[in-house]
Amino acid sequence: MAVKDGEVVVIEYTGTLEDGTVFDSSEKHGKPLEFKIGGKQVIPGFENAIKTMKKGEEKNIKLKSAEAYGDPNPQLIKEIPRKQIPDQEKMQVGMVMIISLPNGMQIPARITEVKEETVTIDLNHPLAGKTLLFKIKLLDVKSGKDVCEPENKTTDKKGNTEKADKSGKGKKGKASTGKKGDSLESQFEK
Repeated sequence: MAVKDGEVVVIEYTGTLEDGTVFDSSEKHGKPLEFKIGGKQVIPGFENAIKTMKKGEEKNIKLKSAEAYGDPNPQLIKEIPRKQIPDQEKMQVGMVMIISLPNGMQIPARITEVKEETVTIDLNHPLAGKTLLFKIKLLDVKSGKDVCEPENKTTDKKGNTEKADKSGKGKKGKASTGKKGDSLESQFEK
């Protein structure tokens, strides 16, 4: 029987690019991936492929960029003043820095060019525009009732996060937003 919306699947997977480079796998994370069908927690083509599977089935799929992370959007390539970046001496082309948005959400930005006064960053997903190959094994299918929902958090304009506890009342805490007035955090990855 095929998987239905609202059910929770447990899968093992390996994701590769067309040249064979592994970009992600459940083995890398040390455990199978578990998510709710219809919950928009994974890319559309990946979820659609799993919907047609049965427990214990293995499948290889090929997803064009439109079914995955889409095509690169040129509007997501930005040139910003270097002075807005706290750790300027660490910047190198190809590095990824974490940008904190006003709502507290953090997104990765890849440095594509470093000039004397400015830095060009690419906010597109690193896999945008790429064809993705997946080897998938559906280990289990559970009722949506058998799984805890993710924590529900909100962030106000001042960067305060509110997390609902079991009674439905919230607790407040300060979100990580970097130095006051700065919109960029000084977290870099290679």
